[in-house]
Amino acid sequence: MELAPVKTITYRHPKMEDGKNIWKLIQEIDVLDLNSAYYYLIFCEYFKDTCLVAENEGEIVGFVSGFRHPEHREILFVWQVAVAKSQRGEGLASKLLQKLLECDECADIRAIQTTISPSNKASYGLFQKLAKQLGADMKKTMRIPPEVFPGKDHEAEQTYKISPIH
Repeated sequence: MELAPVKTITYRHPKMEDGKNIWKLIQEIDVLDLNSAYYYLIFCEYFKDTCLVAENEGEIVGFVSGFRHPEHREILFVWQVAVAKSQRGEGLASKLLQKLLECDECADIRAIQTTISPSNKASYGLFQKLAKQLGADMKKTMRIPPEVFPGKDHEAEQTYKISPIH
């Protein structure tokens, strides 16, 4: 009997040089809004302490981007959570969020905010699971209507807040 190879996932803050591979990851999974490559480079440079990448054998297979709310520093806004198709079903998205909250930069975070489109059931489930793990509530706080987005193909985004985080 042959054993399946063990996946060794490592977690770290991104470097600017990771931006292009993160952009490719988001493009390949084709689930999230793809931002410009420049966006990911800037996030990796200026917001790296509130972002993480997951690597498997040197390949970026997961990414979470976030930043502290500019007016409420105890709130972490999670922008995107991306997992390569090859890693789905392994709990990597949950692990990325947990590892991010364990970082020194997030030690005083008391709430998480995120936006989720109504059709993104996986993302909704991910954040519900996180709220449960944290013993926190997840509440819808506002709606970003589709008409404020350019073009006609973007559905509404619901804003959720997970709190309190201890």
